[in-house]
Amino acid sequence: MKLGDIAARLHCEFEGDAGLEITGVAGIEEAQPGQITFLSNRRYRPAAAKTRASAIIVSRKETGIPLPRILADDAYLAFAHAVDLFYTPPRYEPGVHPTAVIAATAKIGAGAHVGPYCFVDEGAAIGANAVLHSFVSIYRGARIGDDFFAHSHVSVREFCRIGNRVILQNGVVIGGDGFGFARQPDGRWYKIQQSGVTIIGDDVEIQANSAIDRATVGETRISRGAKIDNLVQVGHACKIGEDSLICAQVGLAGSTTVGNRCVLAGQSASAGHLHMHDGAMLTAQSAVHHDIPAGEIFSGSPGMENRTWLRCVAIYNHLPELQKTVRELEAEVKSLREAAKGRA
Repeated sequence: MKLGDIAARLHCEFEGDAGLEITGVAGIEEAQPGQITFLSNRRYRPAAAKTRASAIIVSRKETGIPLPRILADDAYLAFAHAVDLFYTPPRYEPGVHPTAVIAATAKIGAGAHVGPYCFVDEGAAIGANAVLHSFVSIYRGARIGDDFFAHSHVSVREFCRIGNRVILQNGVVIGGDGFGFARQPDGRWYKIQQSGVTIIGDDVEIQANSAIDRATVGETRISRGAKIDNLVQVGHACKIGEDSLICAQVGLAGSTTVGNRCVLAGQSASAGHLHMHDGAMLTAQSAVHHDIPAGEIFSGSPGMENRTWLRCVAIYNHLPELQKTVRELEAEVKSLREAAKGRA
C-alpha cells in the first residue's frame, strides 16, 4: 500500500513521497525497510533517529525526524488504525463442529461458528455471527448477543446475559460463584447460594483468565465499552461503568462500584462497598478503602491523593538521612539535659 493511500485511509496529512510502498507496520525499534512505525511517547524520541522504518506516524507538532511522515492528531490512535489496514484476522466459517454438543432447546443465530468440543446447554441463546472457538461452555439459560467471540476455554455460567460485539479471551469465566460464606456457630463456613447473575454490556472485551463473579442476589454488571485486562478478579455485585479500563491483576472486592471512564492500573485493588466516581484513577499497586471523588487520582496503600503520595515517596527516599539527623538531635538534647542537671 502506498504512503499517500495510507494517509488518506487514516484521514491524515503526510509529508514525503506519496508513492512510497509500505508493506507493513512495526514498532520503532523493530521496524525494517518497507514498514511504517509510529512515535507517540517522547521516551522513544532517540529511537526515531535510528529506526530502519521507511515512514513514521507522528504528532503534527513533532519535528526533526528525517523520514516520510504521516501527521496525526493522535499518533497512537492513527497507528492502531494502520494496523487494521495490514492485518486480516482469521475468518471462521459458519457451522457446528461434529464434536460440539448443542442442547435441543438451545438457539444458535445465523452465521455462527461452533468449534471443537464446545457445549451449549439447555435454553441458552446465542446471536448471529458468533464464534465459539473450542472447548467453550455456555451454561443453561445464558443469553448472548450478536457478533460474540469466545476464545478457547471460556465459560459463561447459567442465566448470565452478554450484549453485542463482546470478546472474551482464553479462559475467561463469566458468572462464576461469588465468594460468599457465612460463619456458623461451630466455626465452619456455610456457602451462601449465589442466586444473582452477571451482565456484560455491548462492546466489552475481557482478556485471558479473568473472572467476573455472579452476584449473591441481584447482578454484577460490566457496562458498555469497558475493557478488562488479564487475571482480573471482579467480585460479586460489582458494577463497572462505561469505557472504564481495568488493567492486569486488579482485584475488586464485592459490591465495588466503578464509574464511567475510570482507570485502574495494574495490581490495584479496592475494598468492598466503595464507590469510585466517574473519571477517577488508581495508579499501579494502589489499594483504597474509601470512596474516590470524580476525576481524582489516588496512589499507594492505603490509597491517598496522588500529589500527597508523591510527596510521601520523596520523603521515604530520604528516611536514612532523616533518621541520622533525628538521632543526632536526640543525642544533643540528652547532652543539654545532662548539662542542665549538673548545673542544678
